[in-house]
Amino acid sequence: MRVAVLKEDNCQPKKCNDECYVYCPPVRNGQECIILDDKTGKPHISESLCIGCGICINKCPHDALIIENLPSELETDMIHRYSMNGFRLFRLPTPTKESVVGILGPNGMGKSTAINVLSGRLVPNLGEWTNSEPDWSEMIESLPKGELRDFLGEVQNQNVKISVKPQNVDKLPKRIQGKVSNLLTKVDERGLYDELCEKLGISHILDRTMQQLSGGELQRVAICAAMLRDADVYFFDEPSSYLDIHERMRIVRILQELAQTKRVLVIEHDLAVLDVLADLVHIVYGKKGAFGIFTPARSTRQAINSYLEGFLSEENVRIRDKPIKFIKHRDRTTEIGSPVIQWGQLQKHLGDFHLQSGEGQVHRAEVIGVVGPNGTGKTTMIKMLANEMEYDEGWISSDAKISYKPQHIDVDIDGSVQLWLDSELGQKWRSGEYHVNVIKALGVDQLLPKRVKKLSGGERQAVSIAICLGKEADVYLLDEPSAHLDANARMEAAKAIRRTMESNEKSAFVIDHDVYFIDIVSDSLLVFEGEGGASGIANGPYNLRDGMNRFLSNVDITFRRDHDSRRPRINKSDSRKDREQQSIGDYYSFDS
Repeated sequence: MRVAVLKEDNCQPKKCNDECYVYCPPVRNGQECIILDDKTGKPHISESLCIGCGICINKCPHDALIIENLPSELETDMIHRYSMNGFRLFRLPTPTKESVVGILGPNGMGKSTAINVLSGRLVPNLGEWTNSEPDWSEMIESLPKGELRDFLGEVQNQNVKISVKPQNVDKLPKRIQGKVSNLLTKVDERGLYDELCEKLGISHILDRTMQQLSGGELQRVAICAAMLRDADVYFFDEPSSYLDIHERMRIVRILQELAQTKRVLVIEHDLAVLDVLADLVHIVYGKKGAFGIFTPARSTRQAINSYLEGFLSEENVRIRDKPIKFIKHRDRTTEIGSPVIQWGQLQKHLGDFHLQSGEGQVHRAEVIGVVGPNGTGKTTMIKMLANEMEYDEGWISSDAKISYKPQHIDVDIDGSVQLWLDSELGQKWRSGEYHVNVIKALGVDQLLPKRVKKLSGGERQAVSIAICLGKEADVYLLDEPSAHLDANARMEAAKAIRRTMESNEKSAFVIDHDVYFIDIVSDSLLVFEGEGGASGIANGPYNLRDGMNRFLSNVDITFRRDHDSRRPRINKSDSRKDREQQSIGDYYSFDS
């Protein structure tokens, strides 16, 4: 089965010479393999006549075409198709009783489409995109007998109530006005308002407006609102974003408790959280913007290891060119260079909040991970080191040039990604080692024609990381670079940061809550302690082992290493392994 997809945003007929049409061999032989639309000038591609030669893909100056060959057996598994040359979805995840079902895969693979089908908001057309009124009955009859078929039958009869926690909680303040308490009381259909507010730690912000909340507070309010609705199925799209590791573990416990009586589906890119949260996991793979394929549910460990390996043995499909590996950490103190920035006894007061630090320094070719609870001053510290904020007391000894990627990316550019890169970096990004190790690795080269205002959160993050790493500087400060990135993009971003620092002998500070990300990117750790919103103490930097042990002992969590993939895995609380590691102070195992 051949799939031909036109990327509408990329296709620019007024800026090309119809290369796809002119060079197509079947067209040259008189077949109507490609027809140019009379109104838009854009091509319509016949998949049955296409020979898959790839000439149109290579000749298109705007990278607007995707043509892929798929196994013929998938044709009967097509769930939905948006247009003749539009995105299509194959198979669906199954909401399972008394289980947290995870969904793992890159963005742009149809996870949102799948949720819309399972919630009944989208009636699937089984690939018959010309059918303006698709029928649920035909869809259900095409499925084998089992839990998914029974569930969709209930959806068809409108016997299933759905509650959805949206992905982009940072957009909520623009859509919702008024106090948090007013929002939550309006949706409290289960009578659990007081209980859930206390469990989620949001009782102290109920009198605030949505516009006054931080990203982590917005996330917990959105989760609370979703859980207060009386539903049969609960969908949570990236529930860990903006939350520190302590808050993430609290959400894990709350969602697992919910799954004892309800069906719960979770899209989560933090693999450590997904590992401990989900009972079963569906992997979704394919081609971004072209097609997505859901696998049958696997055990969580098997799914994550297969995803990291990049090969699905049951399907005999390679979903990534090379595996993501977690290498054995070694002491790199002999490899790092001279100090670049030094600081000591810093003090900063912001209203009722007070931040202080000891003495520390960052060296050439060193990456310092910055970890700790929300509201303890991590971003404030980074801004002081970047000379974006004055400190009250102490000292910073540096003439270093700094490149800074902020936590919240606010870009007002009315133009393409290519224009954004040109305005920030000039011609540097177009070739050389940086182009290969950063631009291509982060997938930014695929976004060049796209308008900045139309970028998704993950796409905007990737471009911002690339711009930060592309600037001439001695020290690179990156605040939450993994936010909005899918699991694969997070690993690529971590490796891009490491490669840049090592090959150019530069230094970096990276604030992040994803332990996998920190594990790959960091040589040392700056550990923040204190009470969120009241006080913060910056300790270190420590070597990675000592820093992780200090950080995790504060949140009472231990990690072991997976025997096969060597990825960090969270131990179940009070399990034998958890008690054993805590007894010897080994909260983050480097050897097991």
